Amino acid sequence: MANKIIDYISGLEIIATPEEVEATQPFSKILVEDYRYPKEFIQTRPQFKVKSRPSDNIKEYPVDIAVFDSENHTDSNISIVAECKKKNRKDGKTQLESYLTLSNAKCGVWFNGEEKLFIRKIIENGGIKFVEIPNIPRFGERLEDVGRFRRRDLQDTHNLKSIFKTIRNYLAANAIGATTDDVLAQQLINIIFCKIYDERFAPLDDLVSFRAGLDEDISKIKERILQIFTNVKIKYKEVITNEDNITLDDKSIAYIVGELQNYCLIDAERDVIADAFEVFIGHALKGDKGQFFTPRNVIKLMIEIIQPTENDIIIDSACGSGGFLIEALRYVWKKIKDDRERIGGWSESAIIEEQKEFAMNKIHGLEKDKFLVKLTKAYMAILGDGKGGVFCEDSLDNPNYWSDETKVKIQMNSHSIVLTNPPFGTSINVLGADKLRQYEFGYKWGKDYNKTNKLKDKENPQVLFIERNLQLLKDGGKIGIVLPETYLHGPSVKYIIKHLEKKHNIFAVIDLPHNTFRPHCNAKCCVLFLQKNTKQQENITMGIVEEMGHNHQGKEIYRFDNETNTLTNDIWDDTLNVIEEFKDPSNTNNNYVFLVNKNDIVNSLYVPRYYWNKNVSNIKDEANKNYTLIPINQLLKEGIISQYKGHGAPPSAFKGRGEVFYVRAGDIMNWDIFKNPTSSVPMDIYIKGTQGKGKVKLQEKDILFVKEGSYRVGDVAMLSPADTNIFLNHHTLVFRVNNENNKYGIDAYYLLYLLSHNITTKQFFNKVLIDTTLPNIGDRWKELLLPIDNNPIEREKIKKELKEAFNKRWNTQKDFDKIKEKLKQVS
Repeated sequence: MANKIIDYISGLEIIATPEEVEATQPFSKILVEDYRYPKEFIQTRPQFKVKSRPSDNIKEYPVDIAVFDSENHTDSNISIVAECKKKNRKDGKTQLESYLTLSNAKCGVWFNGEEKLFIRKIIENGGIKFVEIPNIPRFGERLEDVGRFRRRDLQDTHNLKSIFKTIRNYLAANAIGATTDDVLAQQLINIIFCKIYDERFAPLDDLVSFRAGLDEDISKIKERILQIFTNVKIKYKEVITNEDNITLDDKSIAYIVGELQNYCLIDAERDVIADAFEVFIGHALKGDKGQFFTPRNVIKLMIEIIQPTENDIIIDSACGSGGFLIEALRYVWKKIKDDRERIGGWSESAIIEEQKEFAMNKIHGLEKDKFLVKLTKAYMAILGDGKGGVFCEDSLDNPNYWSDETKVKIQMNSHSIVLTNPPFGTSINVLGADKLRQYEFGYKWGKDYNKTNKLKDKENPQVLFIERNLQLLKDGGKIGIVLPETYLHGPSVKYIIKHLEKKHNIFAVIDLPHNTFRPHCNAKCCVLFLQKNTKQQENITMGIVEEMGHNHQGKEIYRFDNETNTLTNDIWDDTLNVIEEFKDPSNTNNNYVFLVNKNDIVNSLYVPRYYWNKNVSNIKDEANKNYTLIPINQLLKEGIISQYKGHGAPPSAFKGRGEVFYVRAGDIMNWDIFKNPTSSVPMDIYIKGTQGKGKVKLQEKDILFVKEGSYRVGDVAMLSPADTNIFLNHHTLVFRVNNENNKYGIDAYYLLYLLSHNITTKQFFNKVLIDTTLPNIGDRWKELLLPIDNNPIEREKIKKELKEAFNKRWNTQKDFDKIKEKLKQVS
């Protein structure tokens, strides 16, 4: 059955085609949110139709989006048409011109989700010609008003990523001179600074200089932008130098201005620099440096939890493009403004002076990438200062090697708040004894979680950043830090969280979805909040963000309506819910935020979803009176089942060179195993690897259970009589029923059924954790509650059905094997 979505304009249920999801629905939303057209003035479903030819009386051409001058959707009232098919620019333009020719619309838009084109229809001398224009009019404007914006007319937007994406695609195809993404990014960012400067200094009632008029000569537009950039360089000469230039061609500059001129970037929800940089600089350029920008909603979430004030000194030791610093600045500025207005007697200029004082003296950042430092300093300067607290330094280096200017401003044990998302990745290591010996985590730690005197050869930067950030804090100061989830539970790095919980107050942890940094980075992360050298508080606040607005491809995702079985137009972002519920974490009606007593923390495991009782409660409610929930551990203790480990991995040199199948986690699916000849090993390797202490001789009806793997955790299979001689990967467990005459009525078939039951698999959300990027269930499989049917007749029925089905499958497989043997003999 085709996936369905709810049409943003009409509210009707429609098929979720790629054109609808990626173009028609997003542009419908842009028309309402950015251009301010009432939904009543727009028609999407049923589609408005125009003539296919002058003699067409039926009107055969359906328009993707039609915009009218009123709520009356008639031929005479249509003003704008939008074509949203996945065509190339040339074909899209031709199609759009056809719609404009055969309708009364004065202008149109072609948008395919990647590129955008605006066209005006001009009727003269009895003929029609088409002219590309910078944009279309907003609601209440005439076509002639395009590009004639006063400062107060500018508005915010929720669609910056989409806008930057269309700009990037236009420039990549059309820009002259600049072609690579890094050069295009710097050019766009220079133009963005012109835009922000113009917003900041243009009087509210004056026309902005950053504009592109309807019939304006593009050389005049470029001339105006270059003059703004000259002003930017004069005012912020310590940040943007004379070597910085705007070199794009006239047409490209006019296109960018046309796309951006409607909006106020200063008030944008997302960090415009980070958005531009992410769109223009792809994974290949950023990945080796660990530069993955933190989504704005995650930054806001962290700031709302830390709640900085004007008395705090704030630092980000890996500030990138300044997302945390800029958002913290805005947050505290608002507090200053609200506080002074509440007191009364403060003029606007006096409030601004207070805000500037905070920006100049209490916002600090360190970043080793010169380009990013430049962006941060320039952006903060244009917003209202704070640039003097950002320095280009290696945060992990010995502070004695920092510049004198940095050492004056940034000192150890002097900050009250750290907000940061340090670079992480196994491929970026910190080397050198001089660096490593600064840190306790630079030394090797024993199995007793105590530090040895032996220095490590290397360490991942995120580990050292944890300690460096704590060094920057004064006692009682707070840190919010994004970390890969493995640091909150992983056995190999357990010493880190053990050390932290001994010395500091872990007051909150937020579970972020796996999609947070995708598609640029696959690491599953959490946010850890600590208070330095402070006694551990009784209850730790934990929160779950199931989704935060985009999928693994970076595209927006929407909430699903289970009642109507359709997608809604509500972006699935749980960060606002977590912020709201964090105000009262003890509220038992909370869905996302809850308290965990420090004594209930299991073996220093701090991943929030493990403790998310809402999911467990829902599972118990689902079981209700029909099932008795029995933990696997109880079946082990009562001797009803036994558990064994997989054999391990054979030497890679022998794979594909024998007759015994090597079965990995990925080979277990649909209650069966896939036997891959390219992985088979010789008999002597099989015997050597599967016999001896701790090894298990597999038996018919043993159940294989995947405990670790990319997408396979919890998958199960039952061994047939022909499958007992296999070499089993160590990512797989073996369950064996010892006595089928037990009080629960569990035999091998029923155990397979229980492990696959919906009630069981729903528990994986709590139990499966991530080691870097690889999901695993560890020993937490013992805690899984198996839903044993309270009706013995139903249990016997299930067992009988499964036994008959497996016998048929196995007998069929025997027949196939016989035929294959005959074929071998013939050959």
